Formats: sequence, structure tokens, C-alpha cells
Amino acid sequence: QVQLIESGGGLVQAGGSLRLTCAASGRTWGIYVTGWFRQAPGKERDLVAAISWSGSNTYYADSVKGRFTISRDNAKTTVYLQMNSLKPDDTAVYYCARGEGPMLPPREYAYWGQGTQVTVSS
Repeated sequence: QVQLIESGGGLVQAGGSLRLTCAASGRTWGIYVTGWFRQAPGKERDLVAAISWSGSNTYYADSVKGRFTISRDNAKTTVYLQMNSLKPDDTAVYYCARGEGPMLPPREYAYWGQGTQVTVSS
């Protein structure tokens, strides 16, 4: 099994920045893609950004394009989500998830972290 642990969330004022980290442990080998999702109170969990195994392909939701950047380290065990120009609407619990295979989108995101809270004050 693989364990995913998110960190980097917190409270920030509108216009500020945060960098979320998704660290993998356990079964870290294999080829997979990683996505960042978020869920606000009373809303569905939505995909925010995703990155392919090689890092050459990325996906961003329209609501975060130009503000968020997803990346991964060379060892491919850690994925980051740089969030700039944050808005109150970005307030949510952010989750990272892993899906098997090299390309986006995966058949499913099978492994999930516990989430990290991001709160953006106006």
C-alpha cells in the first residue's frame, strides 16, 4: 500500500500564497499520476490539478489556471501545488490522490491522503 500525506495548508489572506506538499511513503515504486482535489463545505470534491508520471502533462481546473502550479520532484515521490493569488473561494480541504499509469486522466484515483485545510480570509 501507498500512504499519501498532505502538508502546507493554513490560514492566509486573500492575494497570498501557499505551497502544498504531497509526500508518498510505503509502496512508492510504480508508474502513476497524481492529482490535487479540493472539497469545500457542502460541495463536491473537485479535481484542481493533476500531473502525469513524466511531469510533461498537466491539467488545471479553469478556476485555478494561471494561479496554481503543480509539480513533482525528480524522485517522483513528492508532488507540490503552488497556490498564488489565493481567493476566499479557494477555501477548502485539499487532498492529493494517486492513479496508476503514466498518462492523464487515470482510470481511477485509487489512493488518497487525509487532506489539509486551506482557509483564505477576505
